[in-house]
Amino acid sequence: MTERNPKSQAPKAILADLVFEETAFPKHTDDFDLISRYLEEHASFSFNLSEFDRIWEEYQAH
Repeated sequence: MTERNPKSQAPKAILADLVFEETAFPKHTDDFDLISRYLEEHASFSFNLSEFDRIWEEYQAH
Protein backbone atom coordinates (compact mmCIF):
# COMPACT_ATOMS: atom_id res chain seq x y z
CA MET A 1 0.00 0.00 0.00
CA THR A 2 2.99 2.27 0.41
CA GLU A 3 3.32 2.30 -3.38
CA ARG A 4 -0.09 3.87 -4.04
CA ASN A 5 0.13 6.83 -6.37
CA PRO A 6 -2.85 7.58 -8.63
CA LYS A 7 -0.70 9.87 -10.78
CA SER A 8 1.91 7.20 -11.52
CA GLN A 9 1.86 4.86 -14.49
CA ALA A 10 4.36 2.49 -12.86
CA PRO A 11 2.96 -1.06 -12.66
CA LYS A 12 3.66 -1.25 -8.92
CA ALA A 13 1.66 1.94 -8.26
CA ILE A 14 -1.18 0.83 -10.53
CA LEU A 15 -1.42 -2.53 -8.74
CA ALA A 16 -1.32 -0.86 -5.32
CA ASP A 17 -4.15 1.49 -6.30
CA LEU A 18 -6.25 -1.37 -7.69
CA VAL A 19 -5.68 -3.54 -4.63
CA PHE A 20 -6.54 -0.66 -2.30
CA GLU A 21 -10.01 -0.48 -3.85
CA GLU A 22 -10.49 -4.28 -3.82
CA THR A 23 -12.14 -4.99 -0.46
CA ALA A 24 -11.77 -8.79 -0.68
CA PHE A 25 -8.09 -8.74 -1.66
CA PRO A 26 -5.93 -10.64 0.87
CA LYS A 27 -3.95 -7.54 1.91
CA HIS A 28 -2.49 -8.99 5.09
CA THR A 29 -0.70 -12.01 3.69
CA ASP A 30 2.66 -12.62 2.12
CA ASP A 31 1.62 -15.93 0.56
CA PHE A 32 2.47 -15.69 -3.14
CA ASP A 33 0.11 -18.51 -4.15
CA LEU A 34 -2.85 -17.01 -2.31
CA ILE A 35 -2.33 -13.56 -3.82
CA SER A 36 -1.60 -14.89 -7.30
CA ARG A 37 -4.68 -17.13 -7.21
CA TYR A 38 -6.80 -14.18 -6.10
CA LEU A 39 -5.54 -12.05 -8.98
CA GLU A 40 -6.20 -14.85 -11.47
CA GLU A 41 -9.60 -15.98 -10.24
CA HIS A 42 -11.34 -13.34 -8.12
CA ALA A 43 -10.08 -9.83 -8.76
CA SER A 44 -12.62 -7.40 -10.15
CA PHE A 45 -9.81 -5.85 -12.20
CA SER A 46 -7.36 -7.09 -14.79
CA PHE A 47 -3.61 -6.89 -14.20
CA ASN A 48 -0.70 -8.36 -16.14
CA LEU A 49 0.40 -11.35 -14.08
CA SER A 50 3.92 -11.21 -15.50
CA GLU A 51 4.18 -7.72 -14.01
CA PHE A 52 2.85 -9.09 -10.72
CA ASP A 53 5.56 -11.77 -10.74
CA ARG A 54 8.23 -9.11 -11.29
CA ILE A 55 6.80 -6.92 -8.53
CA TRP A 56 6.70 -9.93 -6.21
CA GLU A 57 10.34 -10.77 -6.89
CA GLU A 58 11.30 -7.18 -6.07
CA TYR A 59 9.19 -7.33 -2.90
CA GLN A 60 10.93 -10.55 -1.81
CA ALA A 61 14.37 -8.99 -2.38
CA HIS A 62 13.65 -6.28 0.20
